[in-house]
Amino acid sequence: MGRRRSPDYFAGKGIQVGIIGCGYVGLPLALRFAEVGHPVIGFDTDPEKVAQLNAGKTYIQHIPAEKIAGHGRAGLFSATTDFSEIATCDAVLICVPTPLDVRREPDLSFVEQTARSIQPHLQPEQLIVLESTTYPGTTEELVLPMLEASGLRCPVQRGRQAPDPETGFYLAYSPEREDPGNKNFSLSQIPKIVGGINAPSRRAAAALYGQIVARVVEVSSTQAAEMCKLLENIFRCVNIALVNELKLLAERMGIDIWEVIEGASTKPFGFMPFYPGPGLGGHCIPVDPFYLSWKAREYDFATRFIELAGEINVSMPYHVVEATAAALNDRSRSLRGSRVLLLGIAYKKDVDDLRESPSLKIMELLLARGARVDFNDPYFPRLSKMRHYDYSNMRSVDLSPELLAGYDAVIISTDHSSYDYQSIVDAAQLVVDTRNATKSIRRNLEKIVRC
Repeated sequence: MGRRRSPDYFAGKGIQVGIIGCGYVGLPLALRFAEVGHPVIGFDTDPEKVAQLNAGKTYIQHIPAEKIAGHGRAGLFSATTDFSEIATCDAVLICVPTPLDVRREPDLSFVEQTARSIQPHLQPEQLIVLESTTYPGTTEELVLPMLEASGLRCPVQRGRQAPDPETGFYLAYSPEREDPGNKNFSLSQIPKIVGGINAPSRRAAAALYGQIVARVVEVSSTQAAEMCKLLENIFRCVNIALVNELKLLAERMGIDIWEVIEGASTKPFGFMPFYPGPGLGGHCIPVDPFYLSWKAREYDFATRFIELAGEINVSMPYHVVEATAAALNDRSRSLRGSRVLLLGIAYKKDVDDLRESPSLKIMELLLARGARVDFNDPYFPRLSKMRHYDYSNMRSVDLSPELLAGYDAVIISTDHSSYDYQSIVDAAQLVVDTRNATKSIRRNLEKIVRC
């Protein structure tokens, strides 16, 4: 590209940034770089997404189309399926999914495919950063060798000297910390963890991210940065598992776990509230513990605490279905043949995000037990074929008192703010509340089963 790119170069203006993966992580990141004046190319394998972005449209509810269109008109954002344009970028950030396979083992096929797509177009002194959540060692053990197949080199933990301008490139890891729908913390406010294959790579990545976030936290290696991300989410996973288990015990003891949590939360130190639910959803918490436990086996180490938490959280959709079956049985009905309505398909309230949603598993279990299942979700007018589920013929039903009254059970699986819970309880025959959404209800309490 004719310009020397020392680590300090990435603190400058007009850096050409490439973002691979224009989803819930990649698109906000791309728009943030455009916001501070860097030209951005969004790379995606989905032609429909690319066409929408270039037309100034959005497919993510909390990202306004006006922002996409505005940066497009300013010449600061465009999207493409042509990965040869990677060669024109100063920095390329990888934001692709890292799901689990059917055996709950890491599926890094998207990362591998992306590295192969970059490799033919890799340029000297180019900065490559992996943001996808993964196990410690992925950047160095998987991505680095694939990129070095280009003939360029990024030596592990060399001195502080920048790479050779003819034969070297920078490689770093910086975990995404995106929380869809969170109005309290924008991307610019969340500190960014950065670890490099070597010191120059770390400095280059820190210089780049320092332009879009308030604080960059540098750690000693890509492995440390990868582990930071896992710790953040395993911490939440373990504590949610704890409160889910306590919920099951509290039910048997006739104690309201939500009241207990509210009471314990009044302690001003030494306690952090976590809340039970129908299972874990989202792109990180249900996945990250299994990534670390899988990698730990390479070191003959059993992550018993983490695996137990995973087992408890995975079991929660089964508990919801059993609680529904028991509640119907108390009313002299069987689950088989009953009409059941799921309220909320998204993995958490007020977002249009289905990733790892426990509602999908609950639906699968209900159907397997012979129930006739419908759903309502204001963010999903219809469902399509997904990685592990195919509900492509299902559409969201319109809520009305008459419709609600026709179901044998209504399960609140996602507590969207738009739902009128008192009206739902008034109209329904039975309401199974997995989110404590009916805590303020004052009428027809006998219809409610909390689980």
